[in-house]
Amino acid sequence: MLNSAPNSAPNKSVPNASKTLRPVNIAWLGLSVLAILLDQWTKQIASAHLTYGEAKSVFPCLDWTLLHNHGAAFSFLSDAGGWQRYLFTGLAVVVSIVFVGWLLRLPKHASILAAGIALVLGGAVGNLIDRVSLGYVVDFISVYYNNHYFPAFNIADSAITLGTIFLIIDMLFLDKIRQAKNTSQNSDTAD
Repeated sequence: MLNSAPNSAPNKSVPNASKTLRPVNIAWLGLSVLAILLDQWTKQIASAHLTYGEAKSVFPCLDWTLLHNHGAAFSFLSDAGGWQRYLFTGLAVVVSIVFVGWLLRLPKHASILAAGIALVLGGAVGNLIDRVSLGYVVDFISVYYNNHYFPAFNIADSAITLGTIFLIIDMLFLDKIRQAKNTSQNSDTAD
């Protein structure tokens, strides 16, 4: 019987992934930093070389158009009077802290999940930098078909979207595989 004594130490053969810090996961923060640097660099280029609101055609269906988003995704709450800046700043800070903690506690074989968290974190911080330093987020990528325009976005938004796709893939497919492996390993160690 495992850990039958009331004051015995926990069984070290089955680490609790949710409580174990894994310093090796710090490397995933490099992906976050890459997303932040690429986002800030492209926003500086867009701000320096584009005229606000004026589209520059790149390809059919793709323009560079410098816009300032005072709201959230798709300009949500952009005309709310200014309080939304503080709400979105606080929300981004809290989410970033939670995501760093989550990332550092991931199990060893959760690469897609780690990449997803790192990309969402990098995108959130990239937009947070704009919101804190400028009071708005710089958007410049405009995708359209005929006269139907998708809301303008930036590299941070792209990182958040790609990271979210990775999180969904992990949640729908890979998490079940990891849980089955853990159940199998736990039953093997109990025998």
